[in-house]
Amino acid sequence: MNAARRLAIFQRLAEAIPEPASELHYATPFQLLIAVILSAQATDKGVNKATARLFPVAPTPAAMLALGEEGLREYIKSIGLFRSKARHIIALCRLLLERHGGEVPRRREELEALPGVGRKTANVVLNTAYGEPTIAVDTHIFRVANRTGLAPGRTVREVELGLEKTTPRAFVKDAHHLLILHGRYTCTARKPKCPVCPIAELCEYPDKTPP
Repeated sequence: MNAARRLAIFQRLAEAIPEPASELHYATPFQLLIAVILSAQATDKGVNKATARLFPVAPTPAAMLALGEEGLREYIKSIGLFRSKARHIIALCRLLLERHGGEVPRRREELEALPGVGRKTANVVLNTAYGEPTIAVDTHIFRVANRTGLAPGRTVREVELGLEKTTPRAFVKDAHHLLILHGRYTCTARKPKCPVCPIAELCEYPDKTPP
C-alpha cells in the first residue's frame, strides 16, 4: 500500500469518526490505567459497569490500596480473571505510592515495570492520558491493519512497528482510536460491513462482504 492510499484511508476514517476516543470511562490517568488493566479479555461495557461502582469508592491509588485485594475483588468479580487482576492492581497501587508519589508515570519503562502492565497497556495510557503518538495494537487493530493492508504483520509487535512507521504524521495521535472503533463497529471479525464501510474501495481485503 502506498502513502497516498494510507493518507486517504485515515482521512476518511477521521471524517467518519470525528471524535475518536476511548470508550472506557475514567476521570484521571490512574483510573484509565486501572480500566485498561481490567479490560484485558473483557468488554469495555463490562469494565465500565464495574468501575462505575469502584471509582467513587477508590478513585486514587491510596484509596484502592486501602480496599485490599479481597475488597477490590468484590467490585470487579464480574470481570474475567478478576482474582489475578485484583492482585496486580493492589501491588501496582503500592508501587505508585512508594516510587511515583501516587502519580501514573509518563515513561514507558516505568509503566511497564508496574504489575499487570504490558506494552499494550502502557501504549494506551501514554496515548490516551498523555497524548503521546503511540499505537496500542489490540485484536481490532491487528485485524484491521492486516485486512486492509495498512500494516500487515504476523505478530502484534510487527503490526505496531508497521503502523508507527507508515501512519501519516497528522493521524499518529488518533490512529489508535480510529482503528479500534473502525474494527469494533465496521470492520468486524466475522462479517465486516463492507457495503457501508467508508474506506471500502481503498481497502485491499480480497474477500469483501457483498452488498
